Order: sequence, then structure tokens, then C-alpha cells
Amino acid sequence: MEIIGAVAQLFFFFGALALANTLWAYYQSPIKKIPGPFLAKFTNLWRFFDNWGGRPELTHQLLHAKYGSAVRLGPDLVSLSDPALMRKIYDSRGQFRKTEFYSVNDAKVGSTIISNVFSTRSNADHTQKRSLLTQFYKMSHLLKSESLVDDTIDSFCKHLDRFADEGTVCKMDEWLLFFAWDVISQLTFSRPMGFMDEGKDYSGLLGTADKALDYFSVIGQIPALDKWLAKNPIMPIGPPSFDAAAGFCAQQSISRQQAGEKTEGKRDMLDDFLQLKKQNPLTMDDNGVIGAVLVNVLAGADTTAIVLRAVVYYTLKNPIIYRKLQQELDDANLTAPLAYAAVSKLPYFDAVIRESCRFHPGVGLLLERIVPDTGLQLADGTFLPAGTKVGMNPWVIHKNKTIYGQDAESFRPERWLRNEEGGETDEAYAERLATMKRNDLCFGTGKRVCIGKDISIMEMYKTMATLFKNYEMNLVDPEKEWHVQNSWFVRQTGINVKVQRRKPIIA
Repeated sequence: MEIIGAVAQLFFFFGALALANTLWAYYQSPIKKIPGPFLAKFTNLWRFFDNWGGRPELTHQLLHAKYGSAVRLGPDLVSLSDPALMRKIYDSRGQFRKTEFYSVNDAKVGSTIISNVFSTRSNADHTQKRSLLTQFYKMSHLLKSESLVDDTIDSFCKHLDRFADEGTVCKMDEWLLFFAWDVISQLTFSRPMGFMDEGKDYSGLLGTADKALDYFSVIGQIPALDKWLAKNPIMPIGPPSFDAAAGFCAQQSISRQQAGEKTEGKRDMLDDFLQLKKQNPLTMDDNGVIGAVLVNVLAGADTTAIVLRAVVYYTLKNPIIYRKLQQELDDANLTAPLAYAAVSKLPYFDAVIRESCRFHPGVGLLLERIVPDTGLQLADGTFLPAGTKVGMNPWVIHKNKTIYGQDAESFRPERWLRNEEGGETDEAYAERLATMKRNDLCFGTGKRVCIGKDISIMEMYKTMATLFKNYEMNLVDPEKEWHVQNSWFVRQTGINVKVQRRKPIIA
């Protein structure tokens, strides 16, 4: 009994010590006056469980509506929504470094931790990685491989034709994901993953990627847990994380190197990465190749599929928008395969794509950064000292009524066009459009803007133009809402569609 009593006293002592330390940290905190949920002031467990709930972007919107432009989401984390601070936090030099949240996205192959151009916290490392890779992600380079995207779109259309002929329901949320993965695989490996041909996640890779993102979004709220879970060197704990996908990418690289250089066919991005390794062995090793391919595989498909789903869902929910979009595509007299250069110049179609990116951006968490030595002054005079973690959520910024209008909570593509009926001048429109574009966080901004942005944009424009030009689509149940799950990427399910072939409408 004496031993039990001693143990109880020990637990009480350490519990009291932990409580005292928490209270001391709270009262000494330089950000204690910033409002937010009560528990968030003391522990990161509040945001851990909020993310676990699956809709943190809605929580952030409600909190900013209640508390204003600065909300405390953790003992040392502040969510900001003042657009004037965007260029400071996400500047072109990267003075505000990424937080340890992103370290959870590092992959472990064997005993080696592999960071990538997305996850690295080092500005020097990021600059080196991006300077090597960026040439392959520019639109001018990607357009040389546009035919690979055309081939995948053609394959997608053949599957949609089957749904039309059979009169069966197409689970469009799934098929857009299958398509997006097959496209990025075509660009990266010169062959599709085969998800469309199989009509399912036959390899389990899509499920693994989803679980990795579920893990990343929740465990990332307390990054130290990752070292005890997925990156535990003795016994990894938890669901499949980025390691499984990294293993797949490593195998692709090894197989390509063993096969030797291609003698036929077009170069793909894996060829480009391996050529970089050959030319720059000191700065691009095997792990660098794996990291580059991993970013393509995990980020290149999901972000695109999310916006593609948003375009389909919100357009089908709005018959007027739908008909206006189809009429513009018909009047353009486009010929297959639809070229990016042609469809990107269609004003209303462009507005629908931009509005989909605004209304349902792919990322739904804070783009976290660390305040540098200079500190950060807020509009009300509040000073955030060095080391404070800050960030903005695209779902909060994109609903800002000052930037996007009083109807920012509505899906309205016309906001991206000049308001001729309202007498808006060209100069006023140009200024308003520039402001909206400047605050677009769909692909991030500043030094760490998404490297694959142009891949996604080309894919969105070509695919959506083809679908709306060639098919009549209707939601099976127009009144039913889709299901949304925020695990960093704000993924959607439940877009059941009936598909029919269509002929152009002659105006």
C-alpha cells in the first residue's frame, strides 16, 4: 500500500507541475490577449481534435466571424485573415519559414527521412530543390506534353461514353480522381496508373494516399507525435503514411534506371528528374528523385480532382450557369482535342474555373509560418514576437466580402467578369480583378507557391471544356448535398451523375 501511495503522490506531483507550467506559459504568453477558443490558449489538443472532426475550415470561418482578423488556435498559433498581411507572411524571399507541421509530410524510406520541395522547412534547401525542378513545371514546358493529357482525356471520354450508352450512374467524384491520377502518372511515367481502366482503386494506392493525408492533417497539429508514431525507428505505429507512397516512387525510379535510357516515346518527368541526377549528382541524388516524384503523385492528383469536382458540382447545381457555359463552348467552334491555349481564352469558362478555385480551394488548413526575428505588427497595433506561428486559411480568405463582394458566400462566376450592366469601367474592373487574383490562395502564394500549379491549371481547363462540350450531365438527386472531408485537402464524395452524349447548341 505504501508503494501505491508513493506512486499516486508521484503522479499528483508531476500532474501539478505540468498544470503549473501550462498556467505559467499562458500568463507569460505575449499573445494571451488574442481571442480564441478557451482550451486553445493552453493546449494544441484543441486543434488536434478539431481537425479530427473533419471540417476545421468551417470552424476557422466561424471563429474569424466571431473574434475578428486574429484568432488564437493554439498556445503559440494565430490564424490571421487580414489580406494586408498576406504579402508579408508569404513573401517572395520566404522570411516566414514553414513550421514543423510540414515535417509530418516527410517520408521515411528505410532509416532515411526524405523531405521534398513541399515539406522542407529550410529556405536554402527549398531554393535548391525548386531551382532544379521548376523548369519542368512551367506551362511552356508542359505544353510540349499536352498530347499526353489529350490521350488521357480521350480515354476518360470512352469510359463516359459507356456510362451514357448503358444509362448507368457515374460516381463522378471517383472517376475524376481516377482520371487525375492517370494524368499525373502519364506525365510522370509515360503511362497511366490504370485506375480508369480498372474502374476502381485496384492497387490500394488511392486509399493509402487518403490515409496518409488523414494522418498528416491531424498529427501535424502536434508534430512531435509523428516521431513516436509513423517515424518511430523501432516500431512504426499508425496507418500507412507517406512512406508507402515513397516506396512506390522509389521502385519506379529504380526500375527506370535499371531499364536504361528510353529509345522510343516522349520524355516524361521521371526522365527529367533522372537526367538532373546525372547532371547534378551533388545536388540531386536518388532521394531527391524520389521526393520530386512523390510530390507529383500525392499532390498532383488530389488538388486537381478537388477543383474538377467543384466545377462539375456547382455548375450542375446552377442550370443558368450550366447553359451559359455550354453556349460559350459551342459558339467557340473548338475542335478536338481541345487545346489549352484556346479554352483558356474563353471568358465565362475561365470565370467558372476561377470561381470554383475560390469557392472550394483544395487546401482547408492554415498555411503555417514562423514569425521571423523582426516580429509581426497587426493592424490594431498588436505585436507578434519572433517564434510565433501564424497562418492563413484559403477558406477564410476566399470568403472575404471586402475582396470578393457581399455575396462571397455564393457561387457566382460573374464576379470575375466586368459588370457592364452596373457601369463598371475597364479601369475599375482591372483593379478589382487584380485584387481578387492577388488574394487567391488556391495554390498558395509567395516563395512557396505550389510548384505543380500549371499542371493542375492545364488539366482543369482542358478536361472541363471537353466534358461540358461533349456531354449532358445531371445530378441524380439535385437536392442532395455532397460529403466533404478536410484532411489538408478538402475532398468531396457523393457526386452521382447521369451522363448523355450531346450535340453543340447552335445559337
